[in-house]
Amino acid sequence: MADLPALLLASLNPVTRKQAEQNLSSLSNQPGFLTHLLQLILQSSQDRSVRLAGSVYLKNITKTRWEEEVQPLAETDKAALRANLVPAMLALSSPTDKAIRAQVAESVALIAELDFPEKWGDLIDQLVSSFSATDYTINIGVLETAHSIFQQWRSLVRSDKLFSEINLVLTKMMDPFLQLFRQTANFLLTRPPSSPPYELLAQAMVCLTDIYYDFTCQDLPPSIEDSHEEFFAPGTGWFQAFLLWEAPELNVDPDETTPSLPSKIKTGILEICELFIKLYPEQLQKTASVQAVVQSVWSLIGSNKLPGISDDPLVSQSLRFISTAVRSGYYKDLFSARETISSLVQGVVVPNAALRESDVERFEDDPLEFIRLDMAVSTAGTDVATRRQAAADVLQALVGSGYETETTEIVGTWINTNLSEYNSNKSENWKAKDSAVFLLTAVATRGSTIQHGVTSTNSLVDVVKFFSEHVFEDLQAAAGTVHPILQVDAIRFLLTFRNQLTKPQLLSVLPLLAHHLRAENYVTCTYAAITIDRILAIKQNNQLLFAQADIHESAPALINELLSKIESATTPEKVAENDHLMKCVMRIIVTARQTLIPGFESTLSRLVNILGVISKNPSNPQFDQYIFESISALMKFVIAGNNAALPAFEAALFGPFTVILQQDIDQYIPYVFQVLAQMLELHRGGIIPQEYRSMLPFLLTPASWQQKGSIPGLVRLLKAFLSQDAEQMFAANQVASVLAVVQQRLVPSKVNDAWGIELLQSVVLNVKPEHLQQYLKPIFFTLLTRLHQNKTDKFEYLFARFLLYGLAVDVKGLTPDILIQTMNSVQPGLWDQVITNFVIPQAPKFPHKERKLAVIGIINLLCHSAAMMKEPSVRTWSPLYAALGKIFSEPQYLEKSKEESADVAVTAIDFEEQTAGYQAAYSRLAASETSEVDVTAYVPNPLQYLQQELGKLGGQYGQQQVQTLMQASGARIF
Repeated sequence: MADLPALLLASLNPVTRKQAEQNLSSLSNQPGFLTHLLQLILQSSQDRSVRLAGSVYLKNITKTRWEEEVQPLAETDKAALRANLVPAMLALSSPTDKAIRAQVAESVALIAELDFPEKWGDLIDQLVSSFSATDYTINIGVLETAHSIFQQWRSLVRSDKLFSEINLVLTKMMDPFLQLFRQTANFLLTRPPSSPPYELLAQAMVCLTDIYYDFTCQDLPPSIEDSHEEFFAPGTGWFQAFLLWEAPELNVDPDETTPSLPSKIKTGILEICELFIKLYPEQLQKTASVQAVVQSVWSLIGSNKLPGISDDPLVSQSLRFISTAVRSGYYKDLFSARETISSLVQGVVVPNAALRESDVERFEDDPLEFIRLDMAVSTAGTDVATRRQAAADVLQALVGSGYETETTEIVGTWINTNLSEYNSNKSENWKAKDSAVFLLTAVATRGSTIQHGVTSTNSLVDVVKFFSEHVFEDLQAAAGTVHPILQVDAIRFLLTFRNQLTKPQLLSVLPLLAHHLRAENYVTCTYAAITIDRILAIKQNNQLLFAQADIHESAPALINELLSKIESATTPEKVAENDHLMKCVMRIIVTARQTLIPGFESTLSRLVNILGVISKNPSNPQFDQYIFESISALMKFVIAGNNAALPAFEAALFGPFTVILQQDIDQYIPYVFQVLAQMLELHRGGIIPQEYRSMLPFLLTPASWQQKGSIPGLVRLLKAFLSQDAEQMFAANQVASVLAVVQQRLVPSKVNDAWGIELLQSVVLNVKPEHLQQYLKPIFFTLLTRLHQNKTDKFEYLFARFLLYGLAVDVKGLTPDILIQTMNSVQPGLWDQVITNFVIPQAPKFPHKERKLAVIGIINLLCHSAAMMKEPSVRTWSPLYAALGKIFSEPQYLEKSKEESADVAVTAIDFEEQTAGYQAAYSRLAASETSEVDVTAYVPNPLQYLQQELGKLGGQYGQQQVQTLMQASGARIF
């Protein structure tokens, strides 16, 4: 333990990080490690870097290993940490300890998510007893920790378990919370001389408003319902008072990016008001609160009263509150008057829709941040929405709530005014046209998604006409003749309304977008790439609109232009910073397909070189995803048209992949395993190059399985080895090593058990029965041990599926009786217990895509087993047949699995549909995927197969006996 500070310091150095992390991982298995680490974090005499690294390491252990089954933390250590964590967090009260305290508070929240309230019943008591009447540093620590625990409620689905937890918290914390809220509000609004420091009070109030939201996000607690007027009453309520509250000494510089504390408090209150409109409108109607809040919003932000960047979140939330109030339909008398709409547009929408100087500076100095915020136009109602988006959302709320005619006319006047201003002096008044285009886009949009752009438009606005009269000229203008922001506006207009244009219209503008890829302006070329990607991803009737024939001539030049932009960067971080460019490369590859075969070597070489550069310092997970997708897709489509190209891909990729594995580049290893599996599968039973075989021993070492994100890719790669090279693997005793991984690491884990079953199925499918038989008993023993020690609903299904897979698979020599005899060798009569307790209850519950597997497995067991026709197993025959009847009673059992084909998977994958294109745990590489082998393909029609096999069974044992067994089941299948 004396080495701990040095190891933590070493973990901060890229050169020594990997070895230090391995040593720390080894050290973390010692009893008392967690307590010792926490004591080190609290030692103010220690180097701050060591303490901060320690707090991060503590958080990471709680995140990754708190419920780890394979390498578990000792329960005594976990109990000791639960007892000491809250006092430790409160002890970190120095301003210099703020970052360390934040990490410890996150550890509290992570453990609470798993252990509260069952294993940490006194957590809320610990927090409540720590509240202080005078020390607001402690109060802030308690409130921040409490909020980090409670905020997860906001996104959870309602359940009895959730409400039990919330009620437990409310019982213990509601009264102290309300008492502290009142005290803090009084101090802030009346400023008595003896009150605690003003800034600390404001920090506490930020937390208190956050927790008020947490407490009301699922249901309205009685105490909060009873005190509604105290908080919401117009003129006298706390919230109304704070919306109008001024605290000049707490203001920040307008150019600051971090909001002031008063701004955060007001933003939190408006979030609460918006929540109440959505969930508890009747409460607000009792007190006419909404009208008062709207008036306060008008006072706050009308006529651009808060122009500073630091107030952006407050202004955006204010506008979102108005949008929600309009959409609710409860306040038609407030918003339906034409004068009100005109005042809203003039006083609130137009000022906040205008481009600000700070936006222009961001466009020039931080183009990727400009794009990130500008793309928030597509994500209304989220925290990243800009003022402009929030202003646009107000217009869309008015248009969508029955005020379409008035709103369109009023906004149309402003659009025409702005266009006239622009035409009077185009070089000076370019911002006026930017506003006009933005307002038109906002008022024309009735519905939109990130994936599809605008899905429905305002029928009073002719989008295509506006494009041809006012936007197209900027799209085709030569660089330098109009302001680059207007060219970006034109490209973004195409991006937004791509679904309103026809395929010929889109094809006609693709060359202009391709031209803009060569633009020197970073935002212009990036928006061109984003728009090309989204246009090529358009679907109609679930089919991609653009095929390889549409872009086969332009694709090589487009890819060249994009890769040249990426290659022009000077550092690994700069190369990888613009994932939009690499995503566009991926989209062109999956659209152009086989037309890229001529000259593919050059594209492959450039992609590999870029990968080599960025692997020196991986910094952008999205870029990583797209470059591996690009390599994988290029391989898929080139080899589909030219199988002789596989060695070229192996020659280009083995070297870089070896370096990635040797240097243990965590971020890339899951991708590498998937691409290696893809290449190995493409050998399709041919001779396996030695490079693969030499890699296999490394794949079977425990170290390779340490990283959780690697496991799916490793399983896929081992399945590829088994499908291509099972004979050689058995000869080298590597099948036993594969099974050791399954038995020791995968099946015991609740997280990874499904991967273990998948690997076992591949062993059953590919290893000859005469070789497999020696392993079957240990396999069954492992599965039964897991069922006995740590049974879950999921694992019961996996266990039943594995058995039915083994029964359904068409492998010569692998008979049901071999499985029965092996299972009964573990314990006499065990097979019948397993069938009764697991297979019969689980089979009818199989998801539809697995139904055919269950049916074929049961038919084979009923009709191909001598043991099933004799005592004692014959007693399970009729119940099994009844389970079969339940499956056949649903017509879906006959449907062929609608699994995505590998071809559909790569073209259909759309990262905008996902919460993230990259997940830290595991990044699925869609382009590398191949269709799973259908082990039931030998049975085209399950019902006919059942008739046929029952006929054979009757011929062997007598029709009368079979009929008796069928009748005893009570099932009527035929």
